[in-house]
Amino acid sequence: MSATPPGEIHEYRRTERNRVKRLPARASHERDTVHAILDAALVCHLGFVVNRQPFVIPTLHARVGDEVYVHGSSKSRTLEALAGGVEVCLTVTLIDGLVLARSAFHHSVNYRSVTAFGRARLLAGDDEKLAALRAFTERLYPGRWDEVRPPNPAELKATLVLALPLDEAVAKVRTGPPIDDAEDMALPVWAGVVPLALAGGAPIADAQLAPGLALRDTTFPRDRDWTPRR
Repeated sequence: MSATPPGEIHEYRRTERNRVKRLPARASHERDTVHAILDAALVCHLGFVVNRQPFVIPTLHARVGDEVYVHGSSKSRTLEALAGGVEVCLTVTLIDGLVLARSAFHHSVNYRSVTAFGRARLLAGDDEKLAALRAFTERLYPGRWDEVRPPNPAELKATLVLALPLDEAVAKVRTGPPIDDAEDMALPVWAGVVPLALAGGAPIADAQLAPGLALRDTTFPRDRDWTPRR
């Protein structure tokens, strides 16, 4: 996890919306912690309300600095709503392990999560949209943008890109073993953590791939070491 550059904020501002009320000791407003979790997650969920109807929509995301980009079709009802200025709640969750306790009550999971609140802005200029789409492509497979055909004008026109500022953001993390009651410690039941991780399999080439082409190896942000702040 990279350190915050000199002169930049170290924590996001604390508000009533991003104050963690349940187990607040697990919360962190640290900028580096929020960024590391966002960068390790492949999918975010966008929560918003339109005409009194709540929606929660999963989508890909990419963080650049203190903004999170989301994109999709220019006909997307979700992106049209967000571009119209509705309040949005963005969340990501990573599950790192199953926490198996001696009692059913204390079973849990080790996790990393981020919640961010705000209003998204629409990226209108082609240069800004291209930079965002490059970030999306690099997010999926670092180094890929320079290997593929970039979006053409028609594809840019058919794509909406929005940026959500990371102004009201908070991370929440659980690590470590189960927390059992003292009277349960002697029970003859296995207790501990079953680690979980996202892992890629062997690449499957497209059936029409030209002979002699191989996929270049790369390193993903979710593969890098991550140490929670305590």
